[in-house]
Amino acid sequence: MRRTYRLVTRWWTAFALAASLVMLGAAHAFEQFAGLAPCNLCLKQREVFWAAAAIAGAATFWAVFSRASRGTPRIAAFLLAAVFATGAITAGFHAGGEYGWWDLPAACAAAGGPVGLGDLQALALGTGPAPAIPRCDAVAWSWLGVSMAGWNALISFALAAFSLMAAKRPKDARRPS
Repeated sequence: MRRTYRLVTRWWTAFALAASLVMLGAAHAFEQFAGLAPCNLCLKQREVFWAAAAIAGAATFWAVFSRASRGTPRIAAFLLAAVFATGAITAGFHAGGEYGWWDLPAACAAAGGPVGLGDLQALALGTGPAPAIPRCDAVAWSWLGVSMAGWNALISFALAAFSLMAAKRPKDARRPS
């Protein structure tokens, strides 16, 4: 267990990069294969994972190609913690709106429905109505009673916690020599 902890915290940026890419892949898979069009807040949640992937990718690249035998710098772990915490807050806000705990912005209360290429072509040609934007306050998918935004909030919170643990790892692994 201790060896696994050291491995994960030492190379946290590589694990964070993989986790971000998996989350983005899952979001795009739900969109492409399950037909779940993303709402405005869903797209904001994806931006967080793109930012995390950029930070983690740059830090992992630096660590691998600079022969950093002690892992990546702590600043990258702190940046990832901030980014993942932002994602947890955004997803938690979205989930709270889905569950009716508070009202979401008016931009999220549009009429629901997926937007496809045919809808956009018809709009451009003037032969069809404007496509509807998916609603942010409607639960499109849930598992174990938790919506997709709720799962995103939980996963983002866990990734932020792991990022802080990686930033607070033992002194011998804090910075490359």
